[in-house]
Amino acid sequence: MDSPHLSDREKAAVLWAEHVTKNTARDRRDIYDIVAKQFKSDEIVELTFICGMFNMFNRFMDSLKIPLEIQGEVDKIQRSLHLDPDKVKTYLEGVLDNWPSDFPDVNPDE
Repeated sequence: MDSPHLSDREKAAVLWAEHVTKNTARDRRDIYDIVAKQFKSDEIVELTFICGMFNMFNRFMDSLKIPLEIQGEVDKIQRSLHLDPDKVKTYLEGVLDNWPSDFPDVNPDE
């Protein structure tokens, strides 16, 4: 967090990712307030979604002791991988645009 190479916005994203990963974000309004100074609410949703997705993937792989690819295969993927931020944004906007306004009651008998 003291790096001169990160902007305040980047530091807020790292701070949020840390607290989402540790599952402490829900109890730390102070952290949310720091993040909210740098990001709009829809951006916080996107940050949280991405953090959660990578946490789930890492826990899944680690829990099942799924081995990593051999380095030569990883190198092939890294050369061909290009994540287009605009395409990711378009995808997430589509998810949000189609997000239901109402959800069924999961405990209808209570």
